[in-house]
Parts: sequence; C-alpha cells; structure tokens
Amino acid sequence: MPLRLPAALALLLAAATALAPAARSGDADVVAASAIRTGAAWRFDVTVAHADEGWDHYADAWRVAGPDGAVYGMRELLHPHVDEQPFTRSLTGVAIPAAVTRVRVEARDKVHGWGGAVVEVDLGG
Repeated sequence: MPLRLPAALALLLAAATALAPAARSGDADVVAASAIRTGAAWRFDVTVAHADEGWDHYADAWRVAGPDGAVYGMRELLHPHVDEQPFTRSLTGVAIPAAVTRVRVEARDKVHGWGGAVVEVDLGG
C-alpha cells in the first residue's frame, strides 16, 4: 500500500524539491522547518539548500531565533554536503520561553554568513 502524506506535508516537500536546483553558491536557504515539542524543550528538523562547493564554501550552520533576535538553538554543520542537496538535519533540546509562539529558522554559509531564505515556524500557543 503506498504511503499517503498529509496535503500540507506533500506541498512542503514539493516546494523544497522545486527550490533545490535553484540553489546557488551564495546564501544558504532554509527551505523547510518543523518543530515538535518534546517535554519542556523542542526538536527542530530543518532542510537547507546551498550549492556547497567544498570545504571553503558550504552551509555550515542553522539557528532558531525568536522575534527579538534571541537565539534559542544552533546546529553546526561540520562538513560540506556537495552531493546531498537539499539536506535535512535535526536539533533536539531547544529551550524556548513559553511566551514565544513563533520563531525564525535561518542558515549560514562560510563565505556569506547569515542570509538567504528564512522559514518561520508557528509553535502554537
């Protein structure tokens, strides 16, 4: 029996796939992000697209930030993903104040720094 995805997830995956060929060696783009509450903290699954060129130019981090710019969590990426684009990585244990109901997920590359497409995640509340 084929796996059926909810319409919103299927649309999100289609958008991420469509954006992948458009990635250039420039800013790293967050093309998808989701958050799951795990007790008192959050788990983030984030998909980044960047035309990594090798060790001197690749997407090297992504972070979760609040509306005031406070950074709640950051995932360092320790190697290029030249042949894996876009790619998804997770970060667990992200503590976010209860009053914060929306965060921004943004990516960085070694050459251009923070920039590119950002995804906002609604935490409910």
